[in-house]
Amino acid sequence: MTAQGGKILSNSAPTLPELLSPAGSHKALAAALDAGADAVYFGGSAFNARINAANFDEGAIVAAIAECHANGARAYITVNTQLYDRELLPALKYAAFLYESGADALIVADLGFSALLKRHIPDFELHASTQMTAHSATAARLLSKYGFSRMVCARELSESQLRRLCAESPLEIEVFIHGAYCVSVSGQCEFSAMIGRRSGNRGLCAQPCRMIYNGGYPLSLKDLCLAPHITKIIDMGAASLKIEGRMKAPGYVYGVTSIYRRLLDERRNATPKEMAELAALFSRGGFTDGYFTGKVNRSMLGIRSEADKESSREAKEALKRTRVSREPLKVEKRPAPEPPEEISPPEYPDLRDTPKITAEFLSEDQIPQKIRPGVCLVPLDRYEGGADGVLLPPIIADSDLDSVKGALEAAIARGAKYVSVTNIGQLDWISEEPYIRKNRVTLLGSFRLNVFNSETLGELYKAGLSCCELSPELNLPQLRDIKGPGRVIVYGRIPLMLCTKEIGAKELVDRKKAVFPVIGGGCGDIVYNSVVTYMGDRKNELRKYGLHRFHFIFSDESRDEAEAILEAYRSGLSADFPIRRI
Repeated sequence: MTAQGGKILSNSAPTLPELLSPAGSHKALAAALDAGADAVYFGGSAFNARINAANFDEGAIVAAIAECHANGARAYITVNTQLYDRELLPALKYAAFLYESGADALIVADLGFSALLKRHIPDFELHASTQMTAHSATAARLLSKYGFSRMVCARELSESQLRRLCAESPLEIEVFIHGAYCVSVSGQCEFSAMIGRRSGNRGLCAQPCRMIYNGGYPLSLKDLCLAPHITKIIDMGAASLKIEGRMKAPGYVYGVTSIYRRLLDERRNATPKEMAELAALFSRGGFTDGYFTGKVNRSMLGIRSEADKESSREAKEALKRTRVSREPLKVEKRPAPEPPEEISPPEYPDLRDTPKITAEFLSEDQIPQKIRPGVCLVPLDRYEGGADGVLLPPIIADSDLDSVKGALEAAIARGAKYVSVTNIGQLDWISEEPYIRKNRVTLLGSFRLNVFNSETLGELYKAGLSCCELSPELNLPQLRDIKGPGRVIVYGRIPLMLCTKEIGAKELVDRKKAVFPVIGGGCGDIVYNSVVTYMGDRKNELRKYGLHRFHFIFSDESRDEAEAILEAYRSGLSADFPIRRI
């Protein structure tokens, strides 16, 4: 039975999902518990994607976990940033401390770190962060092999996609139901890192999506609110419903959690009065459910007005907190695992026969004829036989997988010998396809796989990839620390945002007059950096750092321009235009 407004579901309804609330401080933790959260997620002073929240030091973490358990709630700790090589061992020791302290699960974003956890603390429950860009059952199957029990799915999924994912996933599915949205696909935003060296993948996002472009706010989305769809979400079988907000005040945490607690317990959707209460707590000109309903358009845009701020102040002052009583959780003390003294470098396959130079183009019309790079790649949907290989779409919904496989098989039959893998979900199936093995296709790894350390690189090579690109966020010393053969981007506008909605402009111009090209791709609009990365005159320096494989990204360049750039690179010429260095 469905329900609208205040109508209540029948007693035959599915089991209620967990209600998971945020805590960026001890007061916010108490507010979440008072309001009836089944579980609370929070972070320490390092390795979490909300590093600017108050967070918890080690002593406070122990107390917070105990407080959760005493109030019948589970405690999930965020270790959900991409990690540098030098951070892997400290992060592993931190995870051992969290295990001993009784944390119920770790929320993890780094594939290499998850492999270390599986080896050294195998019975620690792992939840895959939304930063892993996991959006399909294929991604869930891959993550299950790494010891994950739950996947926090990408926020851009529609109701039908979520329903299918819940039905087909071998893992529990956690769904965001309320809070801030980013216009970029989860885990695929380089904007803050490229323009200000503040990485969203490292918990330091400067929120460039909330800034002015073209005289307005074309990237700023309203907050997500799925309170009108609670009965559908219960019915689809999601394991956990997540409220975003570790940077929010305790009053917000209490108010939002208490409303969703009531909706879940009464198995119904929000009334107009409850929607108004949620908006009063915090909104950006209202809420959006655009991704969930499939209405992905300009109505999703919104900014925080002065009226919104005043409404929030009044709402929080009017809140009256009452405590929801729950039975304490019985938690057995766990012995501390012994982390290793050092982490041995992974074993890498012999990559001597892999290409030294690769380049990606948006179409085959851009590929130079006189000076051709070693391997030329184009998007799968634009392959006509003139390139050496294809780039897979970074987002492949479960419903689109068969058509993508068909297009890939056809491209290989026409001569494509290289395939660039752009999402971890593709690792689950691609190397098993008969046409891949039969034609001896080489599988490359895209920068979209977020390789920040040796462990992640090693895991991707174990999965059958070769010549993986390293994250464009890494500087030279960090690239040097990676103990394995990776590919670095030596030219190109770095894609800053992968957006599933149309931005409605061919370029974005910020307040400093920097121009960011916007080009439509197979999955949606892509925002490119205003300046190109160029290292053509520093090849010897790169090689001194152990970097011998190079990649070019061509976006808005013509064929003649691409040829001139390749000639400048070959000749070691300096750039006569504004550039970004690694």
